[in-house]
Amino acid sequence: MGNETAKHVSDSEVEQIQIVLGYHLNGQGRVFGGQMAAWIDIVAGAVAQRHCNRNITTAEIDSLQFKRPVFANEIVVLHGKLTYVGKTSMEVRVDSFSEDITGIRKLVNTAYVVLVALDENQKPTPVPKLICQNFQEEAEWEGGKKRRELRKKRRLEAF
Repeated sequence: MGNETAKHVSDSEVEQIQIVLGYHLNGQGRVFGGQMAAWIDIVAGAVAQRHCNRNITTAEIDSLQFKRPVFANEIVVLHGKLTYVGKTSMEVRVDSFSEDITGIRKLVNTAYVVLVALDENQKPTPVPKLICQNFQEEAEWEGGKKRRELRKKRRLEAF
């Protein structure tokens, strides 16, 4: 499946939950940041794979700012959706929330992950176009174009 096909954002959306257990915690009793990054990468990969029906690889994860800690026995809810596609790359937004025992969700972080579709020779291959159906999806698309330009600039300027 390549650029000849287009898919809706909702076609590849993913929501995953993780119950925070003792082995997910750091020395301060909070979820280890590397564990959160791994969960984010897994969700982003599932979204990208659903969109392109190919093997994928992670190319970049934008900054991870933790707005609040996550503690044992909370649930981490990760919601991923496509925001932008290039020729062979896909940008996925993953919002992470903590959910306490009463069901109240609080935003932990938002990450944008860039993934690349791979062909059978592990080379980049075209991905389907993305159909944006509402204002929010169109705004994310426009933001994705800006983030893509900023990433290119960072690479050129090596910062």
